Amino acid sequence: MFDAVPPAETQPEEPVDPIGLFVTRPQDGEVTAGGNITFTAKVAGESLLKKPSMKWFKGKWMDLASKVGKHLQLHDSYDRNNKVYTFEMEIIEANMTFAGGYRCEVSSKDKFDSSNFNLIVNVNMDYLLRNGFILFCRGDGKSDSQPDVDVWEILRKAPPSEYEKIAFQYGITDLRGMLKRLKRIKKEEKKSTAFLKKLDPAYQVDKGQKIKLMVEVANPDADVKWLKNGQEIQVSGRYIFEAIGNKRILTINHCSLADDAAYECVVAEEKSFTELFVKEPPILITHPLEDQMVMVGERVEFECEVSEEGATVKWEKDGVELTREETFKYRFKKDGKKQYLIINESTKEDSGHYTVKTNGGVSVAELIVQEKKLEVYQSIADLTVKARDQAVFKCEVSDENVKGIWLKNGKEVVPDERIKISHIGRIHKLTIEDVTPGDEADYSFIPQGFAYNLSAKLQFLEVKIDFVPREEPPKIHLDCLGQSPDTIVVVAENKLRLDVPISGDPTPTVIWQKLLFESEGRVRVEKHEDHCVFIIEGAEKEDEGVYRVTVKNPVGEDKADITVKVIDVPDPPEAPKISNIGEDYCTVQWQPPTYDGGQPVLGYILERKKKKSYRWMRLNFDLLKELTYEAKRMIEGVVYEMRIYAVNSIGMSRPSPASQPFMPIAPPSEPTHFTVEDVSDTTVALKWRPPERIGAGGLDGYIVEYCKDGSSEWTPALPGLTERTTALIKDLVTGDKLYFRVKAINLAGESGAAIIKEPITVQEIMQRPKIWLPRHLRQTLVKKVGETINIMIPFQGKPRPKISWMKDGQTLDSKDVGIRNSNTDTILFIRKAELHHSGAYEVTLQIENMTDTVAITIQIIDKPGPPQNIKLADVWGFNVALEWTPPQDDGNAQILGYTVQKADKKTMEWYTVYDHYRRTNCVVSDLIMGNEYFFRVFSENLCGLSETAATTKNPAYIQKTVDLSGDAKYRMFSKQGVLTLEIRKPTPFDGGFYTCKAVNERGEAEIECRLDVRGTQGSPARFPHLYCQP
Repeated sequence: MFDAVPPAETQPEEPVDPIGLFVTRPQDGEVTAGGNITFTAKVAGESLLKKPSMKWFKGKWMDLASKVGKHLQLHDSYDRNNKVYTFEMEIIEANMTFAGGYRCEVSSKDKFDSSNFNLIVNVNMDYLLRNGFILFCRGDGKSDSQPDVDVWEILRKAPPSEYEKIAFQYGITDLRGMLKRLKRIKKEEKKSTAFLKKLDPAYQVDKGQKIKLMVEVANPDADVKWLKNGQEIQVSGRYIFEAIGNKRILTINHCSLADDAAYECVVAEEKSFTELFVKEPPILITHPLEDQMVMVGERVEFECEVSEEGATVKWEKDGVELTREETFKYRFKKDGKKQYLIINESTKEDSGHYTVKTNGGVSVAELIVQEKKLEVYQSIADLTVKARDQAVFKCEVSDENVKGIWLKNGKEVVPDERIKISHIGRIHKLTIEDVTPGDEADYSFIPQGFAYNLSAKLQFLEVKIDFVPREEPPKIHLDCLGQSPDTIVVVAENKLRLDVPISGDPTPTVIWQKLLFESEGRVRVEKHEDHCVFIIEGAEKEDEGVYRVTVKNPVGEDKADITVKVIDVPDPPEAPKISNIGEDYCTVQWQPPTYDGGQPVLGYILERKKKKSYRWMRLNFDLLKELTYEAKRMIEGVVYEMRIYAVNSIGMSRPSPASQPFMPIAPPSEPTHFTVEDVSDTTVALKWRPPERIGAGGLDGYIVEYCKDGSSEWTPALPGLTERTTALIKDLVTGDKLYFRVKAINLAGESGAAIIKEPITVQEIMQRPKIWLPRHLRQTLVKKVGETINIMIPFQGKPRPKISWMKDGQTLDSKDVGIRNSNTDTILFIRKAELHHSGAYEVTLQIENMTDTVAITIQIIDKPGPPQNIKLADVWGFNVALEWTPPQDDGNAQILGYTVQKADKKTMEWYTVYDHYRRTNCVVSDLIMGNEYFFRVFSENLCGLSETAATTKNPAYIQKTVDLSGDAKYRMFSKQGVLTLEIRKPTPFDGGFYTCKAVNERGEAEIECRLDVRGTQGSPARFPHLYCQP
């Protein structure tokens, strides 16, 4: 096993990725051909709710999950202590084709990360020899100091007629296989004279990044051309050419998918090729969607930000994709990296969960559309003012976007220089400067679109001055206008103005005092002849108390006490507590504010937001009267925060501190299919299946407990949690009756319990021995020599039966055959099968006097030997008759047939004449006249062809001239001095030179003619006739 070794040169640091997942990235690796190597990636699991998804790729697109097998294995594990996921890719017996670039991608919900790495496969001589790429032999084996001979090079240069001679000289046994490989070997590339260093076979770059392609040329003054897909590249802002000494560099800036192409560097007549792969990075969601709450008819705008401008995203509502064609209700907008979903006029049906998806992330937000409902936090109050004073009517409503009108005695108030109307946030004001008697009236505020009418009365206070005789003692004339005679109520932050009429002659002096301490700062007193004014700018809670006004003159004095009460909005409550957290709900609890503002608390308003968001969403429109609330419609696995407002008749308090962050998550459902698998005198084996619903909290493990019959106390059966779905409970008391239960555990707590209803008695149960013979073993098991034999036979029986194996009635030799037994099966193992392992095997189970036996027949086969006694039975015309006898060794299997081949003595290239031929004699036809032929025969069984063939010792010579007079295929006629030769059913083989010879007493004469046969062989063409006249 080789570990992945990073290259010697220093690797640049990985860029910081704000959403990176890797703790350890796979490093470039190097391995010798035939060796093993493992690449490891580690992913931080602390912030992940469930196991991330990992994919391994080779090159650009090849997903390696489909290639798992003999040469590739994928593994993963989880370190619970360090909360780290480990993913491994193991390459077994690497070969040269495994070299290249690899990539791994990890994703979890809206997070994504990837990493690239390379594998280099080094080739040694042993690997090449073992795989037939190169073969070296000694010339004659006499001296170790003699140089090695490259047989491949000799075969490449030799003519085909010399192949047999070379094979005999260097001891080559598989000449046919070597000749096939020789045809596939590429011609050796000539050493480049123009390039010192060529381009690599391939390069990879991320979209938008820069890459440099570099070659080194032999001539520093040489000119080069760069081509892309066969077209010459021109210099531009994106393509930059550099010449530094022997180096020629092509720089491509801001790579796009259009740059994914084949590139060439041309120097004179020589070229260097490469291929550039541009990897498009996944589109990440850098700013997620935020929850929104709107009123019916309002405009909704969902906004998110992605990692690339103009990226393509998909919008969904409750899992259904949104399109522009849906009554044009939805509008999609792109602005740089920002993506928008716009709903112009929302309806109640638009409520739901909206999702934006990219190829690298997902973001979900909730939209709640409420019916319009307006709340009045502060109504307008009656006012009593004096001439030339200021009158201010103020009210506060729940919606800051609501407008309204002011009415005076039912008529709309028109603002002017003296009358001002203002609307700031939720507060609406009507201000009247320099009040006159004509301003006394009923004033109302009507919010637009709501059936509300907030009314108050403005009373004009006339100051009556009575004639006071001289030397009149001072007198205070208090009039509280229907309120309690000694209490004045003022709203916090409003101006308090107390006008106290006084009389006396001479004019008395006025002294204002507040019990316990003197007022100062914001407090001032104005003195007039007939009255005095006490003013507090911006009343505060500390201004509450009893104020005493004293008037004095030489005649006497008078006193009066006025109680001032300041009312305000409540203090913010403390941070709410979250409890009873479920899959999509939780219970929120809070305490009343420590100060209610001097007015009873009317109710509470609750808001929530996602932890990573800045938008708070109101959960109730009607004031909450209780101190608890069950919040619903949350998304499982998302972290939320809550806060609370208190409301009294004056208005709404500041928000409370946010609650502790919490995540809606639910325990898993109970495990399923909980059963007892086995029982012994001291143990009970249990098994179950995972819960049907696990949820975002994942699954930490299971807890197994048992309880004695008649007791209610459950005892843990295992120390801690188990991650398996099986458990073996040990050290139990024989005879006890026990109930068992199992629970699933995750972050949210325990699931319900899966319980075995009936008590289990801890006692071994006697069970007859029974062997369950697999179907494929009920017939003869055929294996080839050298293969591994692994036979597993399941059985049942309690207590554990005694197992014995026999072969042909004899006990098995443990040194030659391996036997492994367990409680439920027995295994026969032979590492390398040999012919002597064939035979009848018998396995027997025994429990006391009960037994069960089965028999298995194993047949080990090998390649057969060559046929025997091959000989040339006859040679005539263009034909040769061969005969041979079956092989002496049939490889322990039936001979299925023979393969007959022929070879011209000149070339010694073998050609197959018959395949799967069943007889032991044959006729080889259509041989060429004047050539000599050798023949050989291979035998064949289930294992294949024999290693060697039976070859004829002497060649068969085909005569150049053949007498056709005795061949029935040819008919000869002689009529009136004309000689005719007729050939029946001619074939292309009948083409050639024919000689006609005439002989008499005076001598002989002959003539030649040539015949060409065209058309399909064996076609019923006309009989050709050859004519000649002596």
